[in-house]
Amino acid sequence: MRPPSPHNGHRQRLRARFLKGGSGALADYEMLELVLFMALPRQDVKPLAKALIKRFGSYAGAISADRAELMALDGVGDSVVTTLKVVRESALLLGRESLLGRPVLANWQSLIDYCRAAMGFEKTEQFRILFLNRKNALIADEMQQTGTVDHTPVYPREVIKRALELGASAIIMVHNHPSDEARPSKDDIAMTKNVRDAGEKLGIVLHDHIIVTKAAHSSFKAMGLL
Repeated sequence: MRPPSPHNGHRQRLRARFLKGGSGALADYEMLELVLFMALPRQDVKPLAKALIKRFGSYAGAISADRAELMALDGVGDSVVTTLKVVRESALLLGRESLLGRPVLANWQSLIDYCRAAMGFEKTEQFRILFLNRKNALIADEMQQTGTVDHTPVYPREVIKRALELGASAIIMVHNHPSDEARPSKDDIAMTKNVRDAGEKLGIVLHDHIIVTKAAHSSFKAMGLL
């Protein structure tokens, strides 16, 4: 039988604080400690948790970092990377399932939170489409394109074709800006108008185009661009 870990007392106290007060009772590095307990059950994980926060800026930044960036830190191996990624994907799955089948326009903040979590920390531009039925309930969430650090190609005809294949009545387009600048570019505006015009011809409504970053978002509709 293995002897008890010398860190058990600290871990028990941290778990007790979390169970009593949730994430609001803990600093970001302490939340990471709780996650790292699973990957490194017999190691003092506080130094690694603090190193992750220092390198990636926040709890969200740490669990969203890509594998290569994580593995570059001392003390990070496959077990740590896998655990962090399971936590992130679980959060995204929960966010996605909370939206599926529900009227998206009436749950706007939940939609923004999900999109920022899913795309805001990515290093390259990604373009996804949320497909809605006649009641504006989400029926599908699909990543359509992945591009470079400042561009991703979007083809209006393919966007509308996919909406028709899914039987969608409306769509919301979402893409990220790795530059952390949420304002749309001239190309973003032109592409959005092309998709809107193509959809109108076939009865597909473009409700909005959202740009997300780590800490912000912009809405074409709110900006008067749709």
